[in-house]
Amino acid sequence: MKVENVYFIGIGGIGMSALARYFMHEGKRVAGYDRTPSHLTAELEAEGASVHYTDDTALIPEAFADREHTVVVYTPAVPADHSELCMFRDKGYEVVKRSQMLGYLAQGKYVMAVAGTHGKTTTSTLAAWLNHEVAGEGSAFLGGISKNFGSNLVLGGGSRLAVEADEFDRSFLRLYPDVAVVTAADADHLDIYGTHEAVKEAFSQFVGQIREGGCLIIKEGVDIRIDNPGITVYRYSYDRPCDFYARNVQLTGGGHYSYDIVTPWGVIEGCSLGVPGWVNIENSVAAVAMLLCADRHDGKQTDHGRLRRALESFTGVKRRFEFYVNTPEAVYMDDYAHHPRELSATLTSVKKMFPGRRVTAIFQPHLYTRTRDLYKEFAEALSHADEVVLLPIYPAREEPIEGITSQIIADRITVPCRTVDRDKLASTIADMDTDVVISFGAGNIDACCEALAEVIGKKATARK
Repeated sequence: MKVENVYFIGIGGIGMSALARYFMHEGKRVAGYDRTPSHLTAELEAEGASVHYTDDTALIPEAFADREHTVVVYTPAVPADHSELCMFRDKGYEVVKRSQMLGYLAQGKYVMAVAGTHGKTTTSTLAAWLNHEVAGEGSAFLGGISKNFGSNLVLGGGSRLAVEADEFDRSFLRLYPDVAVVTAADADHLDIYGTHEAVKEAFSQFVGQIREGGCLIIKEGVDIRIDNPGITVYRYSYDRPCDFYARNVQLTGGGHYSYDIVTPWGVIEGCSLGVPGWVNIENSVAAVAMLLCADRHDGKQTDHGRLRRALESFTGVKRRFEFYVNTPEAVYMDDYAHHPRELSATLTSVKKMFPGRRVTAIFQPHLYTRTRDLYKEFAEALSHADEVVLLPIYPAREEPIEGITSQIIADRITVPCRTVDRDKLASTIADMDTDVVISFGAGNIDACCEALAEVIGKKATARK
């Protein structure tokens, strides 16, 4: 079948929008549905996609009635009874999940896949940047908007393809990587998996799909079964001696660090990263390990000078440790963290970056099921802050669960805590005596960032 039209159900998702951009680049007609307008959908429309926001088959453009030349791509977050999805299936269209399409596009590529319950977006984006700046090649499908590339899609020459391997709905099992990173295998997406052991087993299956002769780069301490005798296994860490790790880590100001990266093939001295936070040093160690494995596969000698310059010029990912205000008087940053381990790691990092300063954490819980399963862990993680502001739970694809609200987290937080509605967040922060403020969540809290930046910026100015 010759594909001329690609229709996306859930086109505004970060992974879906990257695929949509790819097909528009390839000259295909692209359209789709999403539940709500966003910056991403607005950008897609500006780039030529037709997007609507009501589940109504009558709104599907006429050209997509051509079943023989149309493929439908959907995200598993879309409910099974979605009328457009059902219509396409009933009429015999080729209907595939996002992960299936990504797996198809990865065929024939040297696949560099980053998996893990946290850290994968920054690590895969940095791997893509290193490919571009050091190796001078490579494409990428990313799980966030790279600030360096200005997109979640990178199109370049050569065979390398950097991808974020998403464990949700076992999507990453559609990929067969040549080199893979596993950052973590925590208990998450239990609405899909049921148990932590099932999560770990899925990661074991993913590792088993690494191609013969390939490499696994797994964080020190991650406990999953590795049953793939045809690969080389490396461990990495922040600063614990193993195959790949950082040493001589020094805080240089503003949350930035200098460090050396120890590898099995020598030490890369004098590194510094363009984004702050010790957790990003750990991410950079994994990304560098990927680059070195890819270069060795290609018979290349990695240029350490270009590597150091690439690390220094990396500007990060939107909504990953993203600074809006960073002055001696006040700080505001936003982060996508929505799992207790992520919250704990980021808050610990922020405390190290700004010693002695008061940290206010703002958190919007994501999903009723995740809150139900992990509310104690959320409370423990958020208690690393000096004070906490909680928003109501963002439901995403879920219906409410009786008794599950943000309050069950608030009741267990051991530092001062208050709950507010999202529309009152900026005014609440404006009236608080804040110093370092960080907002967290995977829902729609990002819509508050500009307003928060404005009120916190005014505080910084007033304190000068």
